[in-house]
Formats: sequence, C-alpha cells, structure tokens
Amino acid sequence: MNSKDKYIYIIDYSGLIVLIAENDTEALELLSNEKSIEIKDPNDIMERIITADKLKLVDDYESSIIDALIV
Repeated sequence: MNSKDKYIYIIDYSGLIVLIAENDTEALELLSNEKSIEIKDPNDIMERIITADKLKLVDDYESSIIDALIV
C-alpha cells in the first residue's frame, strides 16, 4: 500500500463496519476513537482489519468511518 493511497475497508466485527483509511493502523485509530464501537479485544479487531476486504480509492477522500451496522 502506498502511504498516499486510501482504501475502503469492509470489516466484519460485531456487524459490518465500512471506513476509509490510508492503512491498517489508521483504521484501528478510527475505530478506537469511535465511542459507539466497543472494542473488547484490540488484537481481534486488528486481525479483522488486516484480513478485511480493501478497495483502493482513485480519488482523495477524508479518512473516516462511513457506516457501522452493529448487532
């Protein structure tokens, strides 16, 4: 992954989370800072981020959580 590239992450964690981030570390930071998403095991969520489907974006978008469907 290029550091300037951004990706859509589709993460399966207590539901479905869709976010935009430059890399796995930024994705974890976004999730950690979101109060409505409870991270019980940081190692588990990082593993899910690493194995998440990632789609490279061709335009520049702000890193953020797009949607979270938590069950």
